[in-house]
Amino acid sequence: MSESQLTLRIVVVAPPREVTFCIGSKRGEFVQQVRSLGKDLTFEVVARVKEGRLLGDEIQGPPTARFVYVCSGILAGDSSACWQRRAKVPLTSITPTMMASGRPLEARISGLARDGGAACATVPLLGKGWTRR
Repeated sequence: MSESQLTLRIVVVAPPREVTFCIGSKRGEFVQQVRSLGKDLTFEVVARVKEGRLLGDEIQGPPTARFVYVCSGILAGDSSACWQRRAKVPLTSITPTMMASGRPLEARISGLARDGGAACATVPLLGKGWTRR
């Protein structure tokens, strides 16, 4: 079966100011590293789709529970940060039909945790979850 690509856009809504964010990579790279100014941040991950599964260096977890990490602080390469956090953005609601469309998908997450710091742990998707763009 052939492989295709799917762009996943993650919007981090209202993250705390002066915090470094990035997408976590299996290789330990700081993908799309950016320092927050307090405005929404947008990250794009290009996943490979093969046999109905999402694959790639930024796609993590077992086949039935895939996710993407949005890292912050030390885990985003900022050695001067006071914490190390990562938000686990679930991909489980992306259906085979959505994957097959080839159209980019977008999800929004809150940039803040309950303590006012950067989002962490498994985060809920805002609005309608993963939507076509």
